Amino acid sequence: MLPFHSIPRSLARHYLHLSLSVLISLMIWFGITWTSTAANLSGDLSRQPLIEVKVSLGNGANELKFFPNDVEFSAGKRYKLVLNNPSASKHYFTAKDFADNIWSQKVEAGNVEVKGAIHELELKPAAQAEWVFVPIKPGTYELHCSVPGHSEAGMVGKLTVAVQPNDA
Repeated sequence: MLPFHSIPRSLARHYLHLSLSVLISLMIWFGITWTSTAANLSGDLSRQPLIEVKVSLGNGANELKFFPNDVEFSAGKRYKLVLNNPSASKHYFTAKDFADNIWSQKVEAGNVEVKGAIHELELKPAAQAEWVFVPIKPGTYELHCSVPGHSEAGMVGKLTVAVQPNDA
């Protein structure tokens, strides 16, 4: 590689302009992306209308699966995730990375309301829980049941948080 002082001035100027153009383009792109995400997250998130999504942990035939196992949410929208366990064994709804990137308003199970950080929910047979939250960070997050052997048997899924355009 040539020492910097031996590079022709016109070539050095060309690379400098190219580098600055790339840097400015990236700054503009990240600024637009962050602005559109932030616009979706403005206002009082707890007052947005609820969008209900239902997920079953297993089924009556005791299949070790989430139904559905692929769920999509939109960043900045408020959801009520209704979880039920129609099977004969307990299951866990475990999605730590997802939980770290949402705002949880509350979880209700039976006559108990839980507030604060939630990373996994245990549902015993015939149990139901409701989780009210707003996804904050777009991405794809793993879902699994942490009962030994359940993930290996196929009780896994995917939770996706997508960015919505400002006019959506």
